Amino acid sequence: MDKKIVVCGCTDFGYEIVDFLLTNGVNISHLVSLSPEQAIQYKVSGYKSFELLSTKYGIPIYYPKLYSMKETDFDFFEEEKFDLLLVCGWQRLIPNKILETIKICGIGSHGSSELLPKGRGRSPVNWSIIEGKKQFILQLFMLTPEIDDGDIVYHETFDINEWDTCKTIYYKTSVVMKRALLKLIPNILSNNFSRTPQSGEPSFYPKRTPDDGLIDWNKPLEEIHNFVKALTKPYPGAFSFIDKQKIMIWEAQPFDRKITFSDAKLGEIVEKFSTGDFVVKCNDGTLLITDYEGVVNKGEFLSKL
Repeated sequence: MDKKIVVCGCTDFGYEIVDFLLTNGVNISHLVSLSPEQAIQYKVSGYKSFELLSTKYGIPIYYPKLYSMKETDFDFFEEEKFDLLLVCGWQRLIPNKILETIKICGIGSHGSSELLPKGRGRSPVNWSIIEGKKQFILQLFMLTPEIDDGDIVYHETFDINEWDTCKTIYYKTSVVMKRALLKLIPNILSNNFSRTPQSGEPSFYPKRTPDDGLIDWNKPLEEIHNFVKALTKPYPGAFSFIDKQKIMIWEAQPFDRKITFSDAKLGEIVEKFSTGDFVVKCNDGTLLITDYEGVVNKGEFLSKL
């Protein structure tokens, strides 16, 4: 009898992983996802419906009563008795009552600039770029009811380079995770895999909200640049204000440190080009804004409102 695999996911990232696994012959018996209405209700970043996967591959899809699945969806898992649970783009912990129904284990993923237990918690991609880290480690681990604290079954390190944004880090994570799961799943289903307990003192990244995207123009140029890269799409974005108008900033790059604007103040738009791109005065240089939303003019000031 084939082993039964269930996948919980509701994001574009998760969709791509699951589509890859199915295309490459992994037999997934059920999908657990959120409906578009639930995604709006829970404000899911990067949401993508798994309905197309369900239709394309003829796989049943289950929509839980609550995103947390606490006390509401146990019966489904108890009835199905899955062998393996995979979490791919699911932004909630899996309740212990559900994990106890899984015959072998549940597998989740976490990426940060350090090996777990360092860097547990929310928004590790964003924080790693904001903090100017130079590497990112994808880690697959056995799910427990707690935050990112299960035994590690796989890890792989890749670079965070000067051109990376949160989007490109997700691309890199996707490549690594696809290959890792394709290799690991048969071993897990045959109970032939190694596991390494986490060791050391844990640290936790705090949750980020859309309001955290406000730019502080008093910070160094590199920090502001990293901030924009960390919060660009699919996240809510970095922003500033001109008077009461909110200016969303999606893409930027350091402009120059030698071309100075000595009379300008921090946050001042010192140049605007015919393309619409504009240059902002920073503490130790200037920042070129190349993708944004809002109306800006030379001589205006970007501020905190």
